[in-house]
Parts: sequence; C-alpha cells; structure tokens
Amino acid sequence: MADLSAFPITRRWPAQHPDRLQLYSLPTPNGVKVSIMLEEIGLPYEPHLVDFGTDDQKTPEFLSLNPNGKIPAILDPDGPGGKPLALFESGAILIYLAEKTGQLLPADPAQRYETLEWLMFQMGGIGPMFGQLGFFHKFAGREYEDKRPHERYRAEAERLLGVLETRLADRPWLAGEDYTIADVATLGWVRNLIGFYEAREIVAFDKLKNVPAWLERGLARPAVQRGLNIPARA
Repeated sequence: MADLSAFPITRRWPAQHPDRLQLYSLPTPNGVKVSIMLEEIGLPYEPHLVDFGTDDQKTPEFLSLNPNGKIPAILDPDGPGGKPLALFESGAILIYLAEKTGQLLPADPAQRYETLEWLMFQMGGIGPMFGQLGFFHKFAGREYEDKRPHERYRAEAERLLGVLETRLADRPWLAGEDYTIADVATLGWVRNLIGFYEAREIVAFDKLKNVPAWLERGLARPAVQRGLNIPARA
C-alpha cells in the first residue's frame, strides 16, 4: 500500500484508498476538467471536495500541494518511477494523465501539438475571459457603474466563441476527428458561460451552429455527465 503520509494535504483529506490517485477539487469549469478526464480514462481515483465556502483552498494543507491556492490538484501515488507525484494546474494535469494512460492525446507529433495548442487556447483565452465576463455579468462586477470592463469581456468572449465556431466548421472535435484533452478542457467553460453565468444572449450563442452542436456532442458523453458533478458538493 502506498504511503502518502509525507504529504500534509492527507492530514486534512485522509486517503481512504491511498493506492488510488487523489483528486482535490470542486465542480467548477476548471475543476471538472480533471474529473471528466479521470472518468474518461477509467483510472481509479478518490475525489476530495475542496470547499471554497470554508476557504479550504487557503489552508496550509492545501497550499502545501498547490501554493497558488487553486483547484484542481492531484496526488498520484504511482507517479514517474513509481514514486508519488503531486501536481497542480489543470492543463498540466490533463497532459500528465493523457501521457500516463496513452489516452486522449494523439501519439502522432503533429496531431499532438495541434491538440496542445487548442488546450492552451482554452487555458490562456477561454477560461480567463469567460471567467471575467461571469464576474462582471453575474456577480459583484455587475454593480460597477463603469460598464467598460463588462463590455470588454463580453466582446472578447463573443470573439473567442467565433474562433471556436470557425474551428469546428469542418471537424467534430477541436483537434480533428478524435475527442481529446482539448475538448475536455473547453466543454465545461462553454457550458458555464451560457448556463451558470447566464451570458447566452449577450454573446449571441444562439446565432452559432458548430459550437452548440459540439457542446451537445460533448455533454452527451457519459463520462462528461459523471465528471461534471465530481466531487459532489456538500
């Protein structure tokens, strides 16, 4: 049995199954990237809820694993060389899991880098911009008298959706014919933008054709449906 006692995070979130990969997360658009990935690849894991309501992400135990205080993070007892590996940043985790299992990341070098570029498109564009629009459209930012930030992020979110729309015009998935980690990373954010963030109308989502069809295909996957609710909220 793996010994994870050297990792302080296990004192706050004890591992009931220390031989399994430990997931520390919350079902947000960033968090579900990893839970969806784990459901897709079938790797045994144990999820732990990091509750923002009680500032779990700011505790010394969590910061010992991710000094940036963000979810998701993992602790793999069977990392490289058979040694435990702690890892944060959702994009890095997706690449690690894909390489560990040989799934959802093409082996062909050109296709691999094409997949990675669309993963980075989500990490550097879709996530930050959609998240900012959510703040200025639904949360405290909507009370600001100056509406220029809201319009800036609204326009950028609409533009980014346009990039996805063009990309998906002649292919079912972001990297081509096959579903990959690029789709895993992006599905939750598009879903959140038009759902939880209530921005469907202001980004003209219903004028699009290819993105809604791609979103429907992705959400129809059983692993995606399961992953969207892991870890279960309290």
